[in-house]
Amino acid sequence: MAMASPNILVVEDDRETRALIAKYLRANACHVTTANDGREMVRAMADRRVDLLILDVMLPGEDGLSLCRKVRAASQMPIIMLTARGEDVDRIVGLEMGADDYLAKPFNPRELLARINAVLRRQAAAQTASTTSGATALVFQGWRIDLRLRELRNPAGARVAMTSAEFDLLRTFCERSGRVLSRDSLLDLTQGRNAGSFERSIDVLVSRIRRKIEPDPIEPILIKTVRSGGYLFTPTVDAVAIPAGG
Repeated sequence: MAMASPNILVVEDDRETRALIAKYLRANACHVTTANDGREMVRAMADRRVDLLILDVMLPGEDGLSLCRKVRAASQMPIIMLTARGEDVDRIVGLEMGADDYLAKPFNPRELLARINAVLRRQAAAQTASTTSGATALVFQGWRIDLRLRELRNPAGARVAMTSAEFDLLRTFCERSGRVLSRDSLLDLTQGRNAGSFERSIDVLVSRIRRKIEPDPIEPILIKTVRSGGYLFTPTVDAVAIPAGG
C-alpha cells in the first residue's frame, strides 16, 4: 500500500458489494469501516480518522454526488466514486463534485485496490515533495500555494477549498509556468496512467480551477487553452519560503 494500513471508509448500500469490498481490502492490510448511507457515513467520520473515502453514487436518502460535494467542501480527503453506470458523463459529474477517481460497476476488487494505491501514492508523493523542497510556497499574482499544508490562499489571504486533484494540477502548472502542456503530459504528471484516467478529466479539473482563480472563467487569462496543444499557465511564479507559523 501507499501508506501503512490506511483507514478506508466504504459507503455502499448493497450489502454483498459492501462486504466484498471490506473483506478484500482487509485482506490487503487496510483498516475498513463501512456505512450504508450518508447518515452512517457522517457518524463514522466523526468517530475516527479516514484516509480515503469510497462512495457509491446511488444511495438511499442523500445520493453519493451530493455527499461527495459536502465532504470536499470541508476536506481534501481522497474520494473514489462507485457508479453502476460507465458513461463519460457520469464520470465527469463525479469529478465535478470533487472526486479524485471513479470506478464503474461491476468491477474487480483488485482494480479498486490499484486505484486506492494510485490515489494514496499521489497524495504521499506530493506531501513528501512539499517537505523536501527548499521552497514551501509558490506565489503568482497575489495567490499563494502552501506546499506544506497543501492549501491555496487568495490575494486577500483567505483559504480557497481545493480537491487533492485540483491542487496537484495547479501546482504542476505553477512549476511549469510559460510552457504549453498537453493533456497527455498533464495526466502523466498528476494522475498517472495506472488509475485509468482519461483526457477529459484534465479539462474538468482545469474548468474547476478556473472558476476559483480566474477573474472571468469564461475569458481565462491565467490558464489559456492552446488549440491542438493543451494548456498554458501564463503568470510568473515565484518560489518562496514561508516562515514557521506564517
